[in-house]
Amino acid sequence: MEILKDIVDSKHYIFCEGFSDWTEAIKAAAAPLLAEGIIENTYVDAIIENVKEYGPYIIIAPEVAMPHSTLGGSGVHDTCISFMKTEKPVVFDPNDPTKNARLFFTLAATDNEKHLSNMVALAEFLLKEGAIEDLLKAKNADDLMKAHCKYSE
Repeated sequence: MEILKDIVDSKHYIFCEGFSDWTEAIKAAAAPLLAEGIIENTYVDAIIENVKEYGPYIIIAPEVAMPHSTLGGSGVHDTCISFMKTEKPVVFDPNDPTKNARLFFTLAATDNEKHLSNMVALAEFLLKEGAIEDLLKAKNADDLMKAHCKYSE
């Protein structure tokens, strides 16, 4: 699967300076999916409520967050993924810098198989040596495509 290429082709990406509050970062990360009607605000609200209740479970690696809520959750109309990169780290826990994030991959799912496929493709990509570092340097869609080409097998 070509996760970055799919994100760029669908224009589901955004680059931001930073946010003073993690809830605003999650809203911004979901914006490309909201704009196309793939998700509704209720889904974004559910992600925020889950992080408030369970802590920053969406941090999957240093500097990487994967905002998502329940599969087939309320307010999701398609299975999709979006990308957001911030220049300044978003702080989820002021006492734990390992819970900061600059890369956000927002997942929405109605199809379990495609959702799992997206998660596996994302994990495989992020595990490639240098991939996270290259995404942290990305400034635009061209940089995302360069990373896609560099790490595609």
